[in-house]
Amino acid sequence: MSQTPPPELASLRQSIDNIDAALVHLLAERFKFTQQVGVLKAATGLPASDPDREAVQVARLRALAEQSHLDPAFAEKFLNFIVAEVIHHHESIATGSVATRASEVDES
Repeated sequence: MSQTPPPELASLRQSIDNIDAALVHLLAERFKFTQQVGVLKAATGLPASDPDREAVQVARLRALAEQSHLDPAFAEKFLNFIVAEVIHHHESIATGSVATRASEVDES
């Protein structure tokens, strides 16, 4: 027998859905800038990865996570996932094997 969920559950879920939508939009904006970085790196012969910058970003994000009462290890995993994707895009841009917009995906 299933119980009827309390009305506030729908409200909480709507708030979560709104935040998820905002995260997707923010990630899209972030990738627009990282694509531009990839084009600039390719044009100037810079490597796709910048370990020094990545280390600074990890430390910064971990500190922000702690301040926000979010598990810093989770924040680091999240950033590492994003950075790995960015590096992949930068490598693809450098070799000319991908479009320069993150929003362009293969629809097949």
